[in-house]
Amino acid sequence: MVWERVQEKLSILSDAAKYDVSCASSGSNRKNTNKGLGNSSGSGICHTYTEDGRCVSLLKILLTNYCIYDCLYCVSRKSNDIRRAGFTVQEVVDLTIGFYRRNYIEGLFLSSGIFKNPDYTMERLVRVAKKLRTEHRFNGYIHLKTIPGCSEELMKEAALYADRLSVNIELPSEQSLKALAPEKKRTDIIKPMKYLSENIQGFKHERKLIGKAPSFAPAGQSTQMVIGASPENDLQIMSIANALYKTYQLKRVYYSGFVPISNDNRLPKLGTAVPIIRENRLYQADWLLRFYKFSLKEIINEKFPQLDLDIDPKLSWALRNLDQFPVDINTADYEMILRIPGVGVSSALKIVQGRTFRKLGWDELKRFGVAYSRAKHFIVCKDQNAMPRDLHEEKLRQTILGQSKYAKSLSPQFSLFA
Repeated sequence: MVWERVQEKLSILSDAAKYDVSCASSGSNRKNTNKGLGNSSGSGICHTYTEDGRCVSLLKILLTNYCIYDCLYCVSRKSNDIRRAGFTVQEVVDLTIGFYRRNYIEGLFLSSGIFKNPDYTMERLVRVAKKLRTEHRFNGYIHLKTIPGCSEELMKEAALYADRLSVNIELPSEQSLKALAPEKKRTDIIKPMKYLSENIQGFKHERKLIGKAPSFAPAGQSTQMVIGASPENDLQIMSIANALYKTYQLKRVYYSGFVPISNDNRLPKLGTAVPIIRENRLYQADWLLRFYKFSLKEIINEKFPQLDLDIDPKLSWALRNLDQFPVDINTADYEMILRIPGVGVSSALKIVQGRTFRKLGWDELKRFGVAYSRAKHFIVCKDQNAMPRDLHEEKLRQTILGQSKYAKSLSPQFSLFA
């Protein structure tokens, strides 16, 4: 009966956790020493991916879906009529160890509804991580959701045991937070972000001076925004994300499309869930900011406040700036090569390295992973002339869209900048 009850809790609390998308496990390298259990650098009942592309499986659950708050966009809000459950600290520890020993998972993502108060909830999250690290010598990946409003002492302790911490910013603007989650305060969310940012940098500096200084959230911090529950456009959303990256050095901002769960007139109507393609475009724009050396105003601005749902943001920028193309792949600098549609970071690096030995043509570019069907409109190489100059923005857009539709009919594969 005890195990059956735990299984029932697991069913309820793993399902409730699926709405939190901020569970990537990149950035940590906690080593297994003294014959401990697990290793966060391993490859691998939630699948996520590291920055270098490795697949990692995490046990992704809530400690409880009881909550004292009534955030309208949240399925676990107190006024929602759902099945409620809560794990004990020891049950989460036992599940994590049991699943790890069976090779089901390589780490834990643990969040929670807020019961009693933030400190009471956060203290239990910390106890889970502490037990895993100290009693079971668990060296696998641990991501804890930080509870806004909890004490700095608990946050510090959490960061000493977890690899990554995250504080959900919830909604893009303070106005929307007041309207849809009036019990939460923006300051309670920003304050822990600032604390973590300052201490992550401080501990890194200390480790340079004192090699044995403890790790402090070695995989950094992340956050999540619910999009589509409030009226902010993509420019507002990306402006906030860009500011968070610059101010608090976040590893990731995640964008969670709103899922309608009630008929409250303050929310979008049932049946108007955010299309998955909008999430995808936001992630692509986010990628351009972090890895492709684009500025925010180049991707999205007052003239273009919404990301184009038909084409990715890099292609959208290229079509608006045809005067910068075609690019000679054998002479252009790395930053410009990164801006060519169909060329990724890895391909750009290979191009810069490969052209030191000989002039590059399409055979080499294809081997480097360049998407020929897209890049051919924007590139000059040793065996291709400049793209036809009579192709204006709209005509080229329709040509590429036609090619994309044909390619999708042949293959279900989908890439970040396909």
